Amino acid sequence: MVGGHARARSPRELTDNPEAWPEQPSPEPGAEAVRQIARALTRALADQGLSLRATATGSGVNRQAIADLLAGRSWPDVATVARLTAFTGGPLWPRNVTTDRTGTH
Repeated sequence: MVGGHARARSPRELTDNPEAWPEQPSPEPGAEAVRQIARALTRALADQGLSLRATATGSGVNRQAIADLLAGRSWPDVATVARLTAFTGGPLWPRNVTTDRTGTH
């Protein structure tokens, strides 16, 4: 599987406190990137007053896929992030992914 064993678990499960998603950072780089995307998307939707339904309709991304991304239950693909970025008009992909390099996960 692409991404190895880390992708067998959801991004939120790769934090020290999954209940604190998306505020709890992850030591795993992929999960940390998804966390930062979820935070940026949450801010964009709130700033623009957009619902999940409106975002799904406008972006062409399935509403459940958006909900799963925001909740940290899924690993969004590049096309999904690109569509959401184009729709919201702002950057979602993190500029910098800083993680704990101890290799505990």
